[in-house]
Amino acid sequence: MVNKVTNLSCTAFLAEHIQNLKIAVIGDVMLDRYFYGEVKRISPEAPVPVNKVKRIKSVLGGAANVAANLAHLECRVFMGGVTGADNNREVLEEMMAEKGIDYSGLIKSQQRETITKMRILGAQQQMLRLDFEETGDLFPEETEALSLWLQNLLEAGLDGVIVSDYAKGVCSDNFVQWVIAAAHQYHVPVLIDPKGADWNKYRGCDFITPNLKEMCEAAGELVPNEDEDVLRLAQNAREKYAIKNVVVTRSERGMTLAGLDGLVINDPATAQEVFDVSGAGDTVAATLLAGAAGKLALQDAVFMANRAAGIVVAKVGTYPVHREELLKDLLTEERKQGRGYRTLSWSEIESLAKTWRSCGEKIVFTNGCFDILHVGHVSYLEKAARLGRHLVVGLNSDTSVRKLKGDVRPLVHELDRARVLAALACVDAVVLFEQDTPTELIEKIRPDILVKGGDYKPEEVAGREYAGEVRIIDFEDGYSTTGIVEQIAQFVKEGKL
Repeated sequence: MVNKVTNLSCTAFLAEHIQNLKIAVIGDVMLDRYFYGEVKRISPEAPVPVNKVKRIKSVLGGAANVAANLAHLECRVFMGGVTGADNNREVLEEMMAEKGIDYSGLIKSQQRETITKMRILGAQQQMLRLDFEETGDLFPEETEALSLWLQNLLEAGLDGVIVSDYAKGVCSDNFVQWVIAAAHQYHVPVLIDPKGADWNKYRGCDFITPNLKEMCEAAGELVPNEDEDVLRLAQNAREKYAIKNVVVTRSERGMTLAGLDGLVINDPATAQEVFDVSGAGDTVAATLLAGAAGKLALQDAVFMANRAAGIVVAKVGTYPVHREELLKDLLTEERKQGRGYRTLSWSEIESLAKTWRSCGEKIVFTNGCFDILHVGHVSYLEKAARLGRHLVVGLNSDTSVRKLKGDVRPLVHELDRARVLAALACVDAVVLFEQDTPTELIEKIRPDILVKGGDYKPEEVAGREYAGEVRIIDFEDGYSTTGIVEQIAQFVKEGKL
């Protein structure tokens, strides 16, 4: 039994290789629409609340959310499915194009409507959901078009295929079996996100990712969320349907994989807070298949998928995980386990900042040398972190420190200084800069709040033109690296050291 990752090659994979993967997603594509409003009165026409709509948001749903997750992981993604020839199809096309998803396999049908789910929310509470859909197997010409599309992709070269089944009609028994057989002719792994109790149509796939409820339905047995019981159901299903790997997502208990030759992986949940589990299964499917297609060891792929799910459930609403966000999380975990450390690159922090900003999360930036971290530094950083949701620290490189403080500084190497800073709970990311000032880095990040310590005036702070506002925080009296160095030198002079 493998209980934890022994080699976190995930970080190198995310940083250097995942962008080269080509993955096809096939399944039931949906448009999710959210109508956000406020409720202040009851309708005079009937005893129902009146929701005054303030904002409308559309997101990719169903199989398209799996594609969105892969796109945000920066894989090359190809979407296959069926929609209507209607306005909602146009909305889907626009969103997919924006995310770089190739939707040439999204068949436009004159005989059906685009599946759309409309959610009405008042005061952040869902009041009503309206579903617009027509279920039923595809027409022969639709199946033929999808099959030809996938065959051409396989011949051109694919790294993986995900079948996202929502029981709306695309994933019929015969078609799914054809997809599995066709992919295996080219040695391409197939992952199934299942629906329903009968898994015969998924027979022979490489991965299947049910949640615990779906696993129990397929097994015809209700079991508690305990390792031994879940593993038994997964192993039985693996043998019954000749599936290489059954991966059960278990909410607060993490994930369990039952694989070939008795391989068992239990990976505990990682989320500190759970706000919304919607879309987490899509995130697991996308990240796990990407890892497997990228030749990661299975324990690493499971670990990476679990970390991605932990990020997603801490967000409100359907949220595709981003590559930089997951990379930062994995780097943090490597640090906790005492493994090698590297700071985020400028391009990575720029992309990560855009992700945070798109989620409405306030970014705080500060900078410094932080040579010999002391309590004054920690107090200052904690105060800065409380001003927003994410604190990014720009750290002067060794070359930059020498220019500012002389050849004998820094006393601590830049990567060691970065690692100590990143270990603080209040710090979300550390980025090195070589320049005399962090202005160019601040231009990349564009923080909501730029923090500087000491007796600066806001108009004197470098990079202020690229920040929402500037805040000055007083340093703690009596604490400085220079003071520590001078005290050590005095002790040496007096023979006390």
